[in-house]
Amino acid sequence: MITSAQMRAARALLGIDQKTLADMAGVSVPTIQRMEASQGNVRGVIDSLTKVVDALNLAGIELIGEDAQSLSGGRGVRLKESSSNPQP
Repeated sequence: MITSAQMRAARALLGIDQKTLADMAGVSVPTIQRMEASQGNVRGVIDSLTKVVDALNLAGIELIGEDAQSLSGGRGVRLKESSSNPQP
């Protein structure tokens, strides 16, 4: 699963806009907008979601699930679980 926050963060790390991600994944810009507007886990058509995750992966993004370790190295950002984290 990918969260909307992870999707926005992935775009920021790549320095791309929604249109570029849509082009990379072969989906529409409104699809990316809907995904990023989701609360929590991204909801949508599984095929579209898979295309986006695959495109991010090919671009060098590693999506790290909750309580998962990242062993592949490289730079990244992870949000700590805390009750003091502001919610978007």
